[in-house]
Amino acid sequence: MVGLQVKIVQVSHPMPDQITLRRKVYDVLETTEKRSKLSSVIDIGLVVLIVVNILSVVLESVESMNSRFGALFEYIEIFSVAVFTIEYLMRLWVCPEDPIEGADKNPRLKHMRSPMAVIDILAILPFYLTYLFAIDLRFLRVLRLLRILKLTRYSSAMTMLLDVFKEEASAFFAGFFILMVLLILAASGAYLAEHQIQPEKFGSIPAAMWWSMATLTTVGYGDVTPVTVAGKIFGACVTIVGIGMAALPAGILANGLATQLNRKREVMAEQFRMALQDGNIDDQEADAIEELRKDLGVSVNVANGILEAVQKNKIKTKLHFCPSCGESLSQYVKETV
Repeated sequence: MVGLQVKIVQVSHPMPDQITLRRKVYDVLETTEKRSKLSSVIDIGLVVLIVVNILSVVLESVESMNSRFGALFEYIEIFSVAVFTIEYLMRLWVCPEDPIEGADKNPRLKHMRSPMAVIDILAILPFYLTYLFAIDLRFLRVLRLLRILKLTRYSSAMTMLLDVFKEEASAFFAGFFILMVLLILAASGAYLAEHQIQPEKFGSIPAAMWWSMATLTTVGYGDVTPVTVAGKIFGACVTIVGIGMAALPAGILANGLATQLNRKREVMAEQFRMALQDGNIDDQEADAIEELRKDLGVSVNVANGILEAVQKNKIKTKLHFCPSCGESLSQYVKETV
């Protein structure tokens, strides 16, 4: 009888507690399908802290307020930078849990290049720059106002606006390129018509660009105006062209926002269609729809309107099919009409 020796090999596995902890922190910090109470509390706390920071920077620029509450503003700054630094490091730690960033070879580097991560680092960078370089403090105070961009993470309207700029980037670039070409042409024409009469205002093409920019954007400050007949005629033509140029970016932005709104409503409609497949919406489906509505920034009235439209369309679709055999009745309707 041959004895068998069984060698037990102990396989080391990653610590499940560490992975679980990182996933839990990710669920708290980042937007998920179902937000917990802790996530909501942290979001509200960060929003309040950002608003307090903006008010602190604004009031700090008033000399009387700064001399009276300078110490308080300094404490707010130190506390805020500490919180924002911890937030940035925590987001950097949990980013591999993100479905998109986690698929990258270097998820943390990808996260650091993302727009929201850049905003997060800009929110704390001015504080640390004071200890590294001799920079004008007034300049750093203005940079601290960039913290208002952190509200983009918690505002669906700002997120939608950024999505519009991202999708319509080529159209905006084309519009601004045309604007720059017209700016140079308008400044050149104003220089030719006015440089001899008004050398202090139209003495060069770069000097004439102030007038051309104010005219093309239809601002018309009035501090620089043509006085010659040729200059006035040319200025009138530039003003007419400027009306169209001012409407071009606004039209692109309005069309992009309308497209984004239609997409959000279509996503809501599709969610309602899936929930109504069995004829009713249960509590779990209602909770999922409510979370989606909040994430998309759709109001309750608009969501109810989408639900009514989906229900009416479903009833209308049922009427075009035989309840017994399921055959389409559209051909029968055509023959009988």
